[in-house]
Amino acid sequence: MIGKQLGGRYEILGRVGGGGMAIVYKGLDILLHRHVAVKVLRQQYVHDEEFIQRFRREAQAAASLSHPNVVSIYDVGQEEDIHYIVMEYVEGTTLNEQIKEKAPLQVEEAVHIASQICDALDHAHHNQIIHRDIKPHNILIGKNGRVKVTDFGIARAVTSSTITQTGSVVGSVHYFSPEHAKGTPTGEQSDLYSLGIVMYQMLTGRLPFLGESPISVALKHLQEDVEEPRKVNPLIPQSVENIILRAMRKSTSERYRSAKDMLSDLESCLLPHRRNEPKVNFLDDDELDEEKTRVMPALRPGQYAVVEDEDDPQPRVKETAPPEKKQKGWVKPLVWFVVLMALVGGMWYAVQYVQQKLAVQRVDIPNVVDKPLAEAKKILEDNKLRVEVESQKDEVKPKDIVIRQSQSNMQVNAGTTIKLTVSEGPESKKMPDVTKLKLADAKTKLTSLGFKLENIKIVQQFLEAEPETVTSQKPAVNEEYTSPDDVKVELTVSKGRETFKMPNLIGKTENEAKTILSEKNLKLSKDGIVRQPSYKQSKGRVTKQFPFEPDDDVTPGTEITLTVSSGLPPEAGQMTVPVQIKPTKEGQAGTAKVILSDAAVENSEYQKLTNVTKTETLEVKLVVSPDKDATIQIRGDNIQNDSITITYKDYQDQKGGKTQSNGTGTSSNAGTGTNGGGKTEPPATPASGTGGASGKPAQQGSGGTTPPPTGQNGGAATAPAGTTTGTGGTNP
Repeated sequence: MIGKQLGGRYEILGRVGGGGMAIVYKGLDILLHRHVAVKVLRQQYVHDEEFIQRFRREAQAAASLSHPNVVSIYDVGQEEDIHYIVMEYVEGTTLNEQIKEKAPLQVEEAVHIASQICDALDHAHHNQIIHRDIKPHNILIGKNGRVKVTDFGIARAVTSSTITQTGSVVGSVHYFSPEHAKGTPTGEQSDLYSLGIVMYQMLTGRLPFLGESPISVALKHLQEDVEEPRKVNPLIPQSVENIILRAMRKSTSERYRSAKDMLSDLESCLLPHRRNEPKVNFLDDDELDEEKTRVMPALRPGQYAVVEDEDDPQPRVKETAPPEKKQKGWVKPLVWFVVLMALVGGMWYAVQYVQQKLAVQRVDIPNVVDKPLAEAKKILEDNKLRVEVESQKDEVKPKDIVIRQSQSNMQVNAGTTIKLTVSEGPESKKMPDVTKLKLADAKTKLTSLGFKLENIKIVQQFLEAEPETVTSQKPAVNEEYTSPDDVKVELTVSKGRETFKMPNLIGKTENEAKTILSEKNLKLSKDGIVRQPSYKQSKGRVTKQFPFEPDDDVTPGTEITLTVSSGLPPEAGQMTVPVQIKPTKEGQAGTAKVILSDAAVENSEYQKLTNVTKTETLEVKLVVSPDKDATIQIRGDNIQNDSITITYKDYQDQKGGKTQSNGTGTSSNAGTGTNGGGKTEPPATPASGTGGASGKPAQQGSGGTTPPPTGQNGGAATAPAGTTTGTGGTNP
């Protein structure tokens, strides 16, 4: 199921628990981007109509309830043979896990949890829903302490059809009510009986009824009285014990009438005037009345002796004796009296002597609970008591602290042995493995185990792992600890591979580019230098870098391929063209710029002239290609005065020694003539590079071309070198 998507919306992320009927998964609602719990019916029941109906009943029962202490139902669906319910995901633990970890719970905490459960049951009962399976496994406790009741899988509506299936009952036997165990109709008070057992378990750490089989446990619910909670845990106030005993009465008439009544009792049970209230008594007033009419056995003659009244003396018969004997009758009693008194005196003396010899001193037993063992032993021994020690794991008390003692606050004979139960400290636990998890999931896992968020330190590093992935942890996996509250956790989290901006290598020499790559911890790939002709860069300079352009994000160690210019292509046309520069106004000094666009540069300022007072000639070196003409623009005082276009055909004609009319003016072939007669200029000498005149390097620019101007002054127009010129006309 992990990774599967249900209903095109709910992605299954992982399993979080399961029961006899269904498995619960953590999922992600892709549409709303929130975590949800997805409850899926087990595969062995997908063809069992009874279980399917029970599964649907859970969704209907819970969906009809809206309460902060009841898990909300979001969606119900079926995909092929998968039946599922989508519900609220509660980040936290179950009450069962908390009982296992730290039972018995503090009285205040247990009452707070029970109150929230009772509030949820009151809402459900008000909506005619009986849960019928209240137990710690179905109570969720969020990180904020909010209690949520879940799993209405065997809940029933309170209708004429309420309860059972013939010959069987459904539920958890340790939390059955007596009527549930007998298969008789169950009502609101059945849920309150189960809640009483949950309170009993929270406060004592054990279940009230245990047996070798479910049947024997069910019989105990029917037949045996529960052991009073205060005998197991004397710290329970009498008012709280009264609530548990009333909720767990076998007769429904003696339990709370409703969850609202029980909730009212829970809310006031910890008030000072109630904590030591009298123990609850479930006997009728008639049973306590000593004067009530009773059936007694009849008296029979001779059965009882008659007691004579000592104040009614019986008449005695006078005895007559001879006068001699009457005078001596006092001697014998006197002798016996003396002997008797002597015996009594001797016995009294003997008893006093024996008591003095065998007298046992009585001493008080001091309370040494919560004291260190050494101190507790000294106190008891100073009071002439003997000490016997036994150890026990305890999640709350530190090591060597006395948890309880066998007797206290009473008098015993000196020399009596007092048994002390001493804490061994919390049971050591092993550090979980959170490496390879995303940081958010690692934090969730640690906090769910009790680790404090403020004790989790995050160290981020550039690593090969995916960003936000935990790569190492301290303490290490399986390292033992006692309490998560005191553990300082350090998580090393990957920021991903380190990135930086790719340097610009275009225009650099080959050696300069290699040096920059080395400094940036980048590598040349195998066959990393590719040589190609180029119009834009001179020989030996980089024209292209691959696969990353300048300013792209790149990581150390990345392999780069460089394309290096091998010079101009063979077909490149290098020309030198004379250009006339005229002042804007004759006789006035001005400025002029020559802007060149050719196969090598675009709108590059070739040269700037100042103090132009008369017509001057400037030799412009340029490059044309079969698909790129050259354009020379002349701008005087920032105003374009002239524009000349040189084509690749002009280059070919010049190279072949031909003159070519370009049709750009009335004297398009006119050049800079001499001697007034016509002269053919020699072909221009090819330039050695792509730079401009006077060694000024060409700069790349952008812009379009402008049509060539019409010739002036009787046909004397500027034209490519090598054309025939004249001062008065055009020579073919």
